Amino acid sequence: MAEAQYKYLDKVNSPDDLKRLTIGELKCYCDELRHYILECCSTNPGHLGSSLGAIELTVALHYVYDTPHDRIVWDVGHQAYAHKVITGRREAFLKNRMQGGISGFPRMAESEYDAFGAGHSSVSISAAFGMAKAVEMNGGSEHVVAVIGDGAMTGGLAFEGMNNAGASPKTNLLVVLNDNEMSIDKPTGALDRYLVRMSTSKWYNGLKNTLWRGLGVIPPLHRFIRWAGGAIKRGLLQNSNLFESLNFRYFGVIDGHDLASLIRTLESLKKIGGPKLLHIKTKKGKGYAAAEADPATWHAPGRFDVATAERKRSDYKASRYQDVFGQTLLDLVRMDERVVGITPAMPSGCSMNIVMREMPERCFDVGIAEGHAVTFSAGLAAAGKRPFCNIYSTFMQRAYDNIIHDVALQNLPVVMCLDRGGLVGEDGATHHGVFDLAYLGCVPNITIAAPRNELVLRNMMYTALQANHPTAIRYPRGIGEGVEWQGAEFKKLDEGKGEMLRNGSDIAVIAVGTMANVAMRAAERSKRSVAVYDIRYVKPLDKEMILKIGNKFTKIVTIEDGIIRGGVGETISALLSTEGLHPTIKHLGINDRFVEQGTPAQLYSECGYDEAALLSLLEKL
Repeated sequence: MAEAQYKYLDKVNSPDDLKRLTIGELKCYCDELRHYILECCSTNPGHLGSSLGAIELTVALHYVYDTPHDRIVWDVGHQAYAHKVITGRREAFLKNRMQGGISGFPRMAESEYDAFGAGHSSVSISAAFGMAKAVEMNGGSEHVVAVIGDGAMTGGLAFEGMNNAGASPKTNLLVVLNDNEMSIDKPTGALDRYLVRMSTSKWYNGLKNTLWRGLGVIPPLHRFIRWAGGAIKRGLLQNSNLFESLNFRYFGVIDGHDLASLIRTLESLKKIGGPKLLHIKTKKGKGYAAAEADPATWHAPGRFDVATAERKRSDYKASRYQDVFGQTLLDLVRMDERVVGITPAMPSGCSMNIVMREMPERCFDVGIAEGHAVTFSAGLAAAGKRPFCNIYSTFMQRAYDNIIHDVALQNLPVVMCLDRGGLVGEDGATHHGVFDLAYLGCVPNITIAAPRNELVLRNMMYTALQANHPTAIRYPRGIGEGVEWQGAEFKKLDEGKGEMLRNGSDIAVIAVGTMANVAMRAAERSKRSVAVYDIRYVKPLDKEMILKIGNKFTKIVTIEDGIIRGGVGETISALLSTEGLHPTIKHLGINDRFVEQGTPAQLYSECGYDEAALLSLLEKL
């Protein structure tokens, strides 16, 4: 459907325009907005399911609050597409997540309505509390709202923020818990079970909603509602309300798709000061049958046909690196009873679900809690298990202290598999895994490996299992090189040893991970005689191989899919210099900057380390 066919969508270019619509018109607007997001995401893929589920909530928030004077802080941003469209970015949304377009996540630099950037989960409450405290200190009247999903509530930072905010009873903060029983994969843990108990208590919720509607907004009667609700919860749920124990006034559970009820409730909550939490229930993928039926797949489904819900498959023949990890882990689990898998809420994203389907007792989804995932793995290792802890590179940044103190310092044999290493594409600056080689390289006891293809990844996992120390294996998002790996016999590699892939006499290229494939293609096209070396192990470096290269070549190029400062290239330069070797050496990678969104090919070109850039450099040296 073309935008010109919408009746209300083109009338709303700011939250002020929403306020001119009647409740009936707002409901029609929600339907049109849902369809618009569907249409856009069908051809320009993005995070669909969460945003479809948050349409009515987003409209209600912007209808009730005076944004951007009042601030809405979105957790992660998967649910913020409607927010972007409402706040003057309807046309820009056509280029959502594209190079030169708007980000798929809230960005303060992008719009005054984006109160805080959010690409990693569980940050909204802490950030919103900081804003609310500043308003209180300044004597202001602005309202601050944090919108957080049930999956993100499993992150420790969310509870740190609530604990701190609850100790500030005069600070006006509203937390909206958008409970759809689904983050990316199905949530796990005690908190999820607790929310289910609360949200499914029909008798309690029915009585509380009746009281709320009947007694209106008179403060003394609100106090009665809270007292009555607390008594009911203590009797019915057999424990006190978790949120009220943190000194948050708890309201809910209400239907997050009932627009009139949402607006009425938010208007009432504006009149109540202090920290409070509104618990709403929504349906991930709401309004689109396929997404409602399979929310995990439709979290980010890629391109699809809106009418038929047929997803457009890629016709590539090579395996995805994540599937190589998942199948190899299953093979190792079958082989060695000590092997276990750990993931922080990403079993399908990292393909650990391959193991979970066959041997669920050997895998642990710990929720969105990366630090806990690493320390839990350390505990398993200390008790004799061999944990493979899979965390996306960008999210592993959140567990840095746990890596150093709980794994490396104690020299425990935890295998940390860093999926999505390097530039990941359209998710942009918050999701690129470009810092891992630098931030892990300075930590003692850790062996760091980077495979160039599927078979090498498989063998690096097997080799890590044999080691008695921490190992990090870093590999990219997407498909591999098409190398045969399934069912291949395991081969133990020599840790800390690189490999010459191509001989040459003019220039040496030392490549990290999949950049070895880029180097091979460029070398084969070059008019120069180019040798290519796959470093394989970033730490410990193959000192013998590097010194041979330094003695043989006067011109060397290093190439890595990561940040140059503190990266592998600089480490190689330092080694050569220490040994008194001073060849002309050029480093290709990412300079001291954050890289925005785009396709991986576009970003490699932009950052100057794709095949064309390397070939150009080889011809000039």
